[in-house]
Amino acid sequence: MNILISVVICTHNRSQYLAKAIQSLLNQQFPLENYEIIIIDNCSTDQTKEVVEQLAGKNLRYIYEPTLGLSYARNTGWKNAQGKYVAYLDDDAIACPLWLSTILEVFETVQPQPGCVGGKAEPIWEAPRPNWLSDELVTGLTVIDWSPTPQVLPDLSRQWLVGANIAFPKAVLEKLGGFIDGLDRSGKHLLSGGDVFLEKQIAQAGYSCYYHPQMAVSHHIQQSRLDKKWFIRRYFWQGVSDAVVQLIEESPSRSKRLFLAILRTINLLLVPSQITSFLYNSDDKNQFTERCFTLIKLGHIAGLLGLAHKPS
Repeated sequence: MNILISVVICTHNRSQYLAKAIQSLLNQQFPLENYEIIIIDNCSTDQTKEVVEQLAGKNLRYIYEPTLGLSYARNTGWKNAQGKYVAYLDDDAIACPLWLSTILEVFETVQPQPGCVGGKAEPIWEAPRPNWLSDELVTGLTVIDWSPTPQVLPDLSRQWLVGANIAFPKAVLEKLGGFIDGLDRSGKHLLSGGDVFLEKQIAQAGYSCYYHPQMAVSHHIQQSRLDKKWFIRRYFWQGVSDAVVQLIEESPSRSKRLFLAILRTINLLLVPSQITSFLYNSDDKNQFTERCFTLIKLGHIAGLLGLAHKPS
């Protein structure tokens, strides 16, 4: 077998979705002998292993990762990959039939070769989309559609690739050390941003991050996430995640963290509309969006004051 692409699915107690994700990979318009599927079982207690065993084939492998946390599972995946390229698909996502072909086309034809490539992630709504859910907040559900044409992403703070649908040359992952351990989801903790942080490292190393809309996946949006309380937690923890990234990049002293938190608090108080949006529960999508963006700032402050810890 000439393995060109290793596809990694990291999973934690999502056996009800996992079979559909794997089947979408088995249905690729791509030679079976040129790719492998690696399932990283991250401390699941459901029927995950049985689901994999039912679909077992020559190009499907199962690995149990005992340390809970998405970044640990992702790193276990690429370190065990045999392919030249490593692609990540979420356990509740479905890859389009040309997914692997598009990944290979980009890495083999775009010059200079990108450091990562990703594509469109479309929602599979498991309940009606709420009226208060704006397009700006939908990206928090791992839904993106940046452009109908392939392109290099020039500003990762405005447009980024999602970990549910992303691929790298394995050599780039080896060079940069992969994902930062501890900087991402772990059980019920909603830390996030490990994928975007790696994308920024890739850009700093001189590579491009490339978007191709034909590298498309569909992504289940569970009913439990279409709730204001989930979004409030999600965006507060986005702020905490931003604080973790700041600790990684700057390693500020305890006094500097306090100073930065005070400065951010003052800046927040100087914009009354942000405080108003936080205090009032409104179904207006613009007001709820501003409330969530205010929660990012509050989460960042809370992170600087002690809720965030630099990964060891």
